Amino acid sequence: MAIDVTDARFETDIIERSRTQPVVVDLWATWCGPCTTLGPIIESVVEATNGAVVLAKVDVDQNPAIAQAFRVQSIPAVFAIVDGQVVDGFTGAMPQHAVEEFVARLLPSESGSQLDGLVAAGDELSLRAALDIDPGHEPAVIALAELLVGRGDHDEALALLARIPENDETRRLAAAARLGSAPPDDHDATLTALLERVKTDDDARQQFLDILELMGPHDPRTAAYRRQLTAVLF
Repeated sequence: MAIDVTDARFETDIIERSRTQPVVVDLWATWCGPCTTLGPIIESVVEATNGAVVLAKVDVDQNPAIAQAFRVQSIPAVFAIVDGQVVDGFTGAMPQHAVEEFVARLLPSESGSQLDGLVAAGDELSLRAALDIDPGHEPAVIALAELLVGRGDHDEALALLARIPENDETRRLAAAARLGSAPPDDHDATLTALLERVKTDDDARQQFLDILELMGPHDPRTAAYRRQLTAVLF
């Protein structure tokens, strides 16, 4: 699929569109000899993706703002845009096989598509199959850990979460796994009792932090209890 993009449509036709599918931007001009050679090659290669990739053609003489946005110094200049960011590019004419390799890098791999499908299925067998393909696949790890915590397999959930970098979601799930089950909604009595032990008892300090993690930053008590913990420890 090829579209002619103007300065006025830059945000919509290139940036926003790239959030749902890769966009190849071909910056060219009518006076540019190499552009007339490269242009049909890019169009043919992108057309062969059957809509998986979009080709955005930009006449730099008519649309100087786009050329400036890409800091183009010579043409033809070609950029690959994914999720609003430049991820690849080249300048000058390229043979067809090189253009095919360039576009192929933008296509989801067979294993990537399979992983996405397994995670979307969401059942335990599918999630475990996804992790057989990629043991560190973050969405699969988080989804399976959620299932494991829900049914009480806390040790396995913690082992799974250790495979991937820590983030807000992994901290929440790990806290739920360590606590064994979600504490009652009114945490004040438990936290107050734990606060007396946190300075000398590592387990009490971890339980205190885990309860705060489950309460989350939007609970107005969380920040207050964190300040009390800091005061006791330091």
